[in-house]
Parts: sequence; structure tokens; C-alpha cells
Amino acid sequence: MVGIVLFDGECNLCSGTMQFIIKRDPNGYFRFGSLQSKTGMMLLKKYRLPENQNSVILLDDGMAFEKSAAVLKICSRLTGLWKLVVIFQIIPKPLRDFVYDVIATNRYRWFGKKISCMLPSAENRSRFLDQQPNQPYDPQGKPK
Repeated sequence: MVGIVLFDGECNLCSGTMQFIIKRDPNGYFRFGSLQSKTGMMLLKKYRLPENQNSVILLDDGMAFEKSAAVLKICSRLTGLWKLVVIFQIIPKPLRDFVYDVIATNRYRWFGKKISCMLPSAENRSRFLDQQPNQPYDPQGKPK
């Protein structure tokens, strides 16, 4: 089983975060997809999530995690001290999500915006869901 991280492919912060996750996920647990992609839109629909997302989405164990819950769940699977970030679960979710929303709302202003989605390196291309034309993926990130 794999976790699927859906992210804003035009956001510099989001693209940098995906690179950060890849470096700390040596076993390749996570697969990645842009919220704007065909597969991303299909998965949002499958999990009954709104198309106009302003959040990272983690699809894991048949469940969808958004905002701070997604970030904490992702960190729990990373190597090194990043697993300790889960201690922030003691902070009430509405407060965590408020901080998340402030960052998400200002991400383009603070970090910039790409003209197009990032292109993964050749060694990481297989971890990105829409890198093989016309090949949709199931919720576990495997080609159908």
C-alpha cells in the first residue's frame, strides 16, 4: 500500500515540500499528484472532496486527510526526527488548521507561483501519478 499526496502543482512551497518528502521517504511510500491534474481531479471526486482545494491532501488507508492532519500524517512516515512533528496533534485541530490556512492563503505571495506544474527528475518520475500519459491510477497509486 502507498499514500498519495495531492498538492498544488503551481505553488513553489508545495513543489518544494514534495521534494522535501521524497528525500525523507527512502522506501518510496508516497506517490504524488497535482490537484490540477486529471488523476488528481479523479481522486478528489472519488473521495468526495471539493475540486477547488486550498490544501494538501493525503489519501492513505482508504481515508482522505486534509490540512494539518495531512501534514502530521505525512511527517509520521518520514525518516529522522520529522516523526516527532506528530506531537503537534495535542494542539486542537481548529487551531492547527487556522495556522495552516494562514500559510495556504499567503503561499503564492510569500513563496511565489510557477507557470506550470513541476517536472520530476527521471529517478523520481515513477512516483508521480500523471507522468505516464493516459494512464489513470487507482487509489493505491498503482496503474489501472
